Amino acid sequence: MFLSVFDVFKIGIGPSSSHTMGPMSAANRFLELILSDEWPRPSHASVAAIKVSLHGSLAHTGIGHGSGRAVVLGLVGERPDRVDPDRMDALIDDVERTGRITPPGHPSYEFQPKTDLIFDKKVPLPGHANGMSFSAFDKDGRLLLKRIYYSIGGGFVVTDTELEAMRASKNKPAGVKVPFPFSSAVEMLEMAARSGMTIAQMKRANEECTMSPQELNEGLDRIWGAMSNCIDRGLSQDGIMPGGLKVRRRARSIHDKLQEEWRSNKINPLLANDWLSVYAMAVNEENAAGGRVVTSPTNGAAGVVPATIRYYMHFHDDADQDGVRDYLLTAAAIGGIIKHNASISGAEVGCQGEVGSASAMAAAGLAAVMGGTPEQIENAAEIALEHHLGMTCDPVAGLVQVPCIERNALGAVKAVTAASLALKGDGQHFVPLDACIETMRQTGVDMNEKYKETSTGGLAVNVVEC
Repeated sequence: MFLSVFDVFKIGIGPSSSHTMGPMSAANRFLELILSDEWPRPSHASVAAIKVSLHGSLAHTGIGHGSGRAVVLGLVGERPDRVDPDRMDALIDDVERTGRITPPGHPSYEFQPKTDLIFDKKVPLPGHANGMSFSAFDKDGRLLLKRIYYSIGGGFVVTDTELEAMRASKNKPAGVKVPFPFSSAVEMLEMAARSGMTIAQMKRANEECTMSPQELNEGLDRIWGAMSNCIDRGLSQDGIMPGGLKVRRRARSIHDKLQEEWRSNKINPLLANDWLSVYAMAVNEENAAGGRVVTSPTNGAAGVVPATIRYYMHFHDDADQDGVRDYLLTAAAIGGIIKHNASISGAEVGCQGEVGSASAMAAAGLAAVMGGTPEQIENAAEIALEHHLGMTCDPVAGLVQVPCIERNALGAVKAVTAASLALKGDGQHFVPLDACIETMRQTGVDMNEKYKETSTGGLAVNVVEC
């Protein structure tokens, strides 16, 4: 099993990796398919119009998550890692005004967002809660091409046939041959013991099968740079977040108070927790506003990992760029195991799969850079994940604001606590990480659908929308 660190950490835009980045990427794929030879083209027929329908969780919370906007942006050729957030409104306004899309390299297609983009809350698609149907028609309205895509969490998008193949080959070797193909925590620990290498070193060796050491380091630095910039932007912004709940940004004012305490040398027994929380909130306020973030492993949980890295850089004298790289590699190893054996999708297993997974990844990364053994790192990840089990995904009004922003702050605090507890032990513990991951998977299967990113249960129905 090999999942690249750059699959776990992807630069994109908010507010959701599965509901924003995923639909945009699906639209990109459908455009590529139209120009390809992978479908039988009727003679003298050409695509004149496109229609899209969103299903399941995408239909229920798609408006609050910007899924429709993401589809439109994807259909005009924008990509999650390249789109300029400051241009998005103008691009969407142009499509709504003209009723047409003209992606680069394509002719113009008819696409009226109000009628050709359907949020179908009645008919879920069978493969996954985040389903999308893209269809292309000729000038006479005849269907030429149709594809089903699923956004399976963290910005990953697959077709219905690809999803079936993934599930059929779950326990078979992946296509990329790597020296340390661990697919579980127990395999990871066994390989570390046999090789005498750290988890970060094994993960680095796997990555370097497809890229040079320099390319890997540059990529890791680019990921941390995007995370760090997101924190800084979040700490500098103020005002009301979009969406209608009128939730005010708080990170900047909290940060100003912490800076004042720092300068005055006031004793604050909650200092570390306060800094962790404000870093995480800064990221997720940016995410809620549609800013540029990094999936960690998702957008909804994007604040936990950056917050703990900034905490490491802020409070540890020996922190350096090599440490940040080792952190990201270790965290990605844990994230890959969780995704392979359970899920990181809130629509599939609830928030335990998002903030819970992020907290486990962050705890592992922090334990690694603080000198933890592979066993202590695995223990840290387990502690963090265990204490998120059963957490539902119930965003008020379908927006990634309440309770998501504060959940990231608490996820970061739990990650640091988990790393600290693990480092004070010898790595031996009662509940293995693999058992905890399997428990999360089973809990997600048993969880009622209204608690899985549909905004039909929990806080989403018990809090009066303003």
